[in-house]
Amino acid sequence: MTQLGDKSAGPMSESVDTVTRMTTATGATDLAIEAIDLVKEFDGVRAVDGVSFSVPPGSVLGLLGPNGAGKTTTVRMMTTLSQPTSGTARIAGYDVRENPDLVRSNMGLTGQAATVDELLTGRENLWMIGSLYGLPRKDVRRSGDQLLEQFSLTDAADRVVKTYSGGMRRRLDLAVSLLASPPVLFLDEPTTGLDPRSRQELWDVLRSLVNDGTTLLLTTQYLEEADQLADDIVVIDRGKIIAAGTPLQLKEQAGQASLVITVSHADDLEEATRLLRENSGEVFVEESARQLTASADGLADLTRIAGIFERSEIAVDDIGLTRPSLDDVFLSLTGHRAEDADNEENKS
Repeated sequence: MTQLGDKSAGPMSESVDTVTRMTTATGATDLAIEAIDLVKEFDGVRAVDGVSFSVPPGSVLGLLGPNGAGKTTTVRMMTTLSQPTSGTARIAGYDVRENPDLVRSNMGLTGQAATVDELLTGRENLWMIGSLYGLPRKDVRRSGDQLLEQFSLTDAADRVVKTYSGGMRRRLDLAVSLLASPPVLFLDEPTTGLDPRSRQELWDVLRSLVNDGTTLLLTTQYLEEADQLADDIVVIDRGKIIAAGTPLQLKEQAGQASLVITVSHADDLEEATRLLRENSGEVFVEESARQLTASADGLADLTRIAGIFERSEIAVDDIGLTRPSLDDVFLSLTGHRAEDADNEENKS
């Protein structure tokens, strides 16, 4: 479980502080990523205000928030690209203030835009970065070939990158960041601008990396992406942590699940409504769709109501349970839906 802490007052500040105290009491140290009361000020304005969380090895943390929330600024501090105003972070056990070189040697970073050289081939990009890392040439060639195959780029390895599609460039960018086999990988908006197919392909690659033990910290503007990949989620707004938990926990916080029943015949709507109201409470009826919606506590309610309708004479086309989306989480926590993060600040 991701452990979190934030001194700010907010919807989940009490539970966040509780987890922080538990972490301190148990003396947990086996962590891949730790943010410790990180603060970043620009001209007296706090872009990041006391952010604390930690991530165990081999897991994925999704860092979410609306435009300008402070996600990229937090990542830049944790990857030594920006000096914290106060607080610190530890990556693979190394402090970003005290041991920045060791931090950089134990992490990879893929930013919002691909940083590969468009005038070089894919293979040459890997060789160039390997030489900058100071890796032995034979190791770079071997690892480079393995990464090209892993990211489905072998056939395009000797083409110049300017001929690559957007998805291919992002995969090459990720391959480059993994050349030194870092245990921790930061991904800042890794699928921005990709088409749905390329995004799905990159998700598959990321799942494979986690299965092999890599720890990921992911910022994203795509709520579906966090839902698909993240073990735990931290929501930041105005530089403060306002919520944290698993995707399911956050969805449940946004509201109850809903039971949705579609009857086969419009003539049965009235009787179905009466039956559902007697056993569930308030019912919303959408006559044109022959659909009834009522609040539910979970699978137990679904099973109970399904049994009641099975014993009745009402024919049902479908019965199911829907939960709030992560977009609903944003709406309930921040008062607005997730916004496009293309213009989030990138100050150093």
